[in-house]
Amino acid sequence: MCLKDKVKQCGAGYGMEIYTDRELVSLMTGLNEDIAAKIDMSDPIASMSIKGVGKKTMMVMEAINEYARRKYERVDKRVIIIHGPEDAYEYAKNKLQYEQKEHFCVILLNTKNHIIGFREVSVGSLSASVVHPREVMLEAVKAHAASIILVHNHPSGDPTPSREDVNITDQLCKAGKVIDIPVLDHIIIGHNRFISLKEKGMVS
Repeated sequence: MCLKDKVKQCGAGYGMEIYTDRELVSLMTGLNEDIAAKIDMSDPIASMSIKGVGKKTMMVMEAINEYARRKYERVDKRVIIIHGPEDAYEYAKNKLQYEQKEHFCVILLNTKNHIIGFREVSVGSLSASVVHPREVMLEAVKAHAASIILVHNHPSGDPTPSREDVNITDQLCKAGKVIDIPVLDHIIIGHNRFISLKEKGMVS
């Protein structure tokens, strides 16, 4: 089905979920689908070199992304207490699951497991994130957190923990014990799924 036919369906009461990603970009920017498919939000400079795509188009895309981020942040505020890994995943998934690079973040909690903050600690490459325990724990200390939950995304969409994920989790758990700010879990976010390292017995 072509984009024009889908537009007619949407006008007849169908939702926006009938569109592919490239079709949504086409609708938002006015570009044809072939050009829209080439836009890479992780590399705006390269995208602006595509014929038909300029600075104004990329500004529109950035504005849409920022609006979506703020919208989801408002929704995320409904999750104010972490009862388990599902809550942590629901809180962080819209921030991270579609990022093109690894973002390593920390959810900061008070003594009653209320969320008091969310901090991005590092942004890595497509395959790895460079994290130092000092940087993570500094965010916890500054926020007067009672405990923390580690969270990061796998751009591949597969949340299976790597050896590096297991190693940094172990380091941060040990650091947390030293300063009495325990690491409750490490959530790895993929595409519409996650893995809890606590549930896998990798957080102690």
